Amino acid sequence: MRFALLIITDSPVRQIKRLVDKMNTGNFDFYIHVDKGIDQDTYKELFDTPNVYFVKNRVHVRWAGYTTQQAIFNGIKEIVASNREYAFINLLSGQDYPIKSAGHIEQFLKENVGKQFIKCWSFDDDWQEANRRVNRYHFVNLSFKGKYRVEQLINLFVKRNPKPQNLKFYGSNSTFWTLSPDCAMYVVTYVETNESLLRFLKFSWGTDEFVMQTVIMNSHYSDQVVNNNYRYIDWSAGGVKPKTLTVADFDRIVASSDIFGGKFNIEVDEKVLDLIDAANKTADSIANI
Repeated sequence: MRFALLIITDSPVRQIKRLVDKMNTGNFDFYIHVDKGIDQDTYKELFDTPNVYFVKNRVHVRWAGYTTQQAIFNGIKEIVASNREYAFINLLSGQDYPIKSAGHIEQFLKENVGKQFIKCWSFDDDWQEANRRVNRYHFVNLSFKGKYRVEQLINLFVKRNPKPQNLKFYGSNSTFWTLSPDCAMYVVTYVETNESLLRFLKFSWGTDEFVMQTVIMNSHYSDQVVNNNYRYIDWSAGGVKPKTLTVADFDRIVASSDIFGGKFNIEVDEKVLDLIDAANKTADSIANI
């Protein structure tokens, strides 16, 4: 049984290589989308790794823009087009890192085939403030002088059309998920063959945090959803981005039942990654006694 890790990144190659080395048991393949604004040759030390594949159709990712979702879709399509058989596709950023051993993660995935791991909150009930993402026009994907002023004026005088196709919207403050390839590709096809929905999403905000959830929860895959993505993320610093994890967070990280964590920055604190690896090695040794 094999698994695909889809990594959307603009992080230094040293951090990505460490992630690959940690997970490279032989049953994981790595599909890396390098932001189009970065010279892909800076990742050349991974070019000869047999099970590392670089996504060919790259985009320049704008934070909170639809381009993030487009990069994810491009990766999903290339994974499916490879005709390699995978039980799961696991979405990661370049600042994510396994906080359990590769063996533990592999066993977890094997035991949960047929499930879809994605955090889902209803816009109507659990995450009402997210409605602002879709009931106003957002120009984050566009690039022209004064765009935010124009955006404000349009929203002042123009009421945005209702959500398309009577979809009930779901999302969360976490982009990341672990899905079967057929489920992930279902979302891609659903969005990219519905022009009105695609146009709507391109003028919304933070689509990567609600597109997958919305389409899945309005589909037959909803019965397979486990409302958890098993990602350790710390939002305690406030704001729209999570805090960078350091040694000070180590005890909470290893006590978690999650399998991946983020965000880490190898140039800020690499020791926390060393401690996580050592703790997992010890845990695996005890489990094998």
